[in-house]
Amino acid sequence: MMSKIMRLIQSVRRVRLLTAALALLLVQVCLPLSAGAADLGLIDAARLKAGAGSWVVLDARPKAEWLAGHIPGALSFSWEDYTRTDARGVKYSSFPPSELAALLGAMGISERTPLVIYGDADKSWGGEGYDAWLFSWLGHKGAVRLLNGGIQAWRGAGLPLVAGAEHRQAKKVPYLAQVKPQTVIGTEELQGRKDAYTVVDVRSTFEWLKGRIPGAVHIPWEDFYTGKERRPLNRAELRKLLDKHDVDLRKPVVYYCLGGIRSGYAWTVHQLAGLPEARNYKGGWEAWDKREVR
Repeated sequence: MMSKIMRLIQSVRRVRLLTAALALLLVQVCLPLSAGAADLGLIDAARLKAGAGSWVVLDARPKAEWLAGHIPGALSFSWEDYTRTDARGVKYSSFPPSELAALLGAMGISERTPLVIYGDADKSWGGEGYDAWLFSWLGHKGAVRLLNGGIQAWRGAGLPLVAGAEHRQAKKVPYLAQVKPQTVIGTEELQGRKDAYTVVDVRSTFEWLKGRIPGAVHIPWEDFYTGKERRPLNRAELRKLLDKHDVDLRKPVVYYCLGGIRSGYAWTVHQLAGLPEARNYKGGWEAWDKREVR
């Protein structure tokens, strides 16, 4: 009799465990993808050096900086190379996804290629963060890592740099872009539903004083990194910064600057910290100032 009771208890426990597991699975399946669903993270210089050859490394600094000295094997990929003034006169507009896909494919990069991006935030308007945002926007499926501390950390570790262009024959591959709309916001949506978002202006104080989106909170983008190596703020540091400026995280945060570059950096720091949803207004003040309906 006792053995039957024990078997019954064990059966009930198994059913409960199975039910809990199924419930957890349903929650995971039903939850929408967050803006940070891409495999985005940080990597330090020592780990990058140890894993050389496992990653395609992208240098987000201006081309002249890359030529002066870069991590061996790194490809130049500055925002200046894939932005332009669009038909409306909006500067710093990124190429459309189809053109970006062709550009990346010609570099030998597919949507599954593991990437390490580095820069020097001070000299590239946070281009490394913008690159990371760009790949998230394109729906990149491979790992994307920012070199923590950028080129400064690499130099500080006593690791070598290479000057001049390296001759590398890239094998052309297809890049399948699957744009993630939750990483970005357009002018019409922002203007029509501005109260649904917490808007953060990351431009300089001078730019802010000349004109800004009504209701925006001002936090200069340089506040999103720290130290001589300009490392991205961690979760606690970013929460402290946002709390200081009364940024309401109950609403999705929209970061903007002049043309999406610096705000792309702020967006990436936000994602690395694992905070709630954020979007990059990639058109920035350039697009807002030239909007047709006011």
